[in-house]
Formats: sequence, C-alpha cells, structure tokens
Amino acid sequence: MDRKPDEKYPVIEPYDQGMLDVGDGNLVYWEVCGNPDGKPALVVHGGPGSGCGAHTRQYFDPDRYRVVLFDQRGCGRSTPHASDPAADMRHNTTAHLIADVERLRARLGIEKWLLYGGSWGSTLILAYAEEHPERVSEIVIPAVTTTRRSEIDWLYRGAGRIFPEAWDLFRAGVPEAAGSGDLVAAYARRMESPDTAVRAKATADWCAWEDAVLSQETYSGPPPYSGRPGRAQQALVRICSHYFSHGAWLEEGQLIRNAARLAGIPGVLVHGRFDLAGPLITAWELAKAWPDAELTVIDGAGHLGGPATTRAVLEALDRFAAQ
Repeated sequence: MDRKPDEKYPVIEPYDQGMLDVGDGNLVYWEVCGNPDGKPALVVHGGPGSGCGAHTRQYFDPDRYRVVLFDQRGCGRSTPHASDPAADMRHNTTAHLIADVERLRARLGIEKWLLYGGSWGSTLILAYAEEHPERVSEIVIPAVTTTRRSEIDWLYRGAGRIFPEAWDLFRAGVPEAAGSGDLVAAYARRMESPDTAVRAKATADWCAWEDAVLSQETYSGPPPYSGRPGRAQQALVRICSHYFSHGAWLEEGQLIRNAARLAGIPGVLVHGRFDLAGPLITAWELAKAWPDAELTVIDGAGHLGGPATTRAVLEALDRFAAQ
C-alpha cells in the first residue's frame, strides 16, 4: 500500500466484537479488525479510563495485522460504567486489568501479541509484559509513563510552576487539601460523592487542569479532556483519580526496576521532548534499563505527539509487521 511516511492507514471496521465476562460483575468490551490471519496486536488505551478510539486502528496495516482493541474496566462500552456512582471501584485496579488482558488473549486464542499504547497505556503495557513476558512479541509506546508517585506529583503539583493560574483553580477545587495536602486523593473522594453536583464540579475542575497542561500543544478539535461527552468525562476523572491516588497499586519505580524482565522483547519508545504531562526523563530511564528498547526523542513534540511522532510509530509498526 503506497502511503506517505506520516500517513495513517485507511479507516477500517471490526470484523468481530463482544463482551468478555471478567468477573466481579464486569463486562469488558473488545473488538478485532484487520486480517484474521495477521500478526496479533493489542491496543492498550490511556487515561486510565479514556476508552479505545477507532482512530487507533489506522496505525496498523490492515493486511498484515490482526488488531485487538478493548475498553478497560469502567469506561467506553464496558460495564458497569464508572460514571454511575453505583459502580464498585474496588474491583478496578492494575492487577484486575492485567488479568483482563490475559483473559482476552486466551478468549481470542492468541499465543503472543505486540502491545501498543501510550500515556497510561504504557504503564499497563509494562506491568502486563513484566508479569507475562512470554506472551509479548514486541512493544511500541508513544508517550512513556510508569505512573510512579513522582510522576503523579509532577503532573498534579509540579506542573503548577509552569501554569500557576490554572493550578490555583485546580487546587481551589479541593480546599480541604490546602497546603501540602494530597490533591489527587481529595478529587478521588469527591468523585465518590453521592451528590451529582459535587461530582460534576470535580470533573470540570480536573479536566480544566489537564487541558491546561496540554495547552501549549497543537491539536485539532475540542479540548482533549473537557471536550469529551459528560458521561465519558466523569468516568475518566473517577478512574484517573482512583488509580493515581493509589499509585496504580505499584511499588515506586517498580516498572523501571523490573525492566530486565523484558529482555528479548524488542521495544520502540517515542517521546516528545516537550511533554509536560509526562517529562522525557521517564522514557530515558526506561530505555537505559531495558536493553532491547530503542528511544526516539521527537524535538518540538509534546504528550499528544504530531506528524513526527506518527511517522515514528508507523515506521515501528510496519517494521514489526514483517517479523
């Protein structure tokens, strides 16, 4: 197929889809597109809680890949939806998501698959791959994060040095966390409130801050966070604050410390030098700890990437398609 280096593949539709019962009353939505006999690949979306997007299918050559996408617990088309205050968040943790990925792999009869995803998706990819390295053929990550508490602290406190006006508003949304209080935990508590107005205000304040951190980047369409539909916004903020207030149930530095478990798995890391949501240092440290990973730094790009990021991702996925 003739394409420009940064041109994505044509839009494709799933040829199979369903709801996977993962226990605890949760059903996880999944879909498969591309070539049924192609190289298996799993798309792991970000957020946590953003849900999988149809546009992600376009990174994969539909003639050479069998692409699997899924909505992680509580978001997208998975049920129960986290926007419903009755949805029980106790059964939504990193360990649960790792187990869900394994159930999905077994359900689809896949022996090994390539993993693709960025931002929170990269954290889940690394956690899964370090637990099940024998199930992973390659990894491609744009926008590397490992959800260390230091990374969380940067995003919800440290970045306030760059955007003090927006951070003052974000902090004012949870006055009970004044001073050195835990803002993320305070927002997580508000997202569990039975009061609809309290949850709506917390959602709006959180999304406004996230958009401020991305405000120096170029993107088309509505703001990345506050531009989402209301139900999707509430699920995203509830899941994000739930995960981040618990450090994603990971030991601090665990994913980089255990990167030796990825030995033998080829990896491509693509990171924008001016990613203010997830500074480059995390990708740099991971690349040093993972001998089979190659890091491409995109000058001028941020968390959302751009043409050069797209080009690097497409190049990696096309290269791995032949292996």
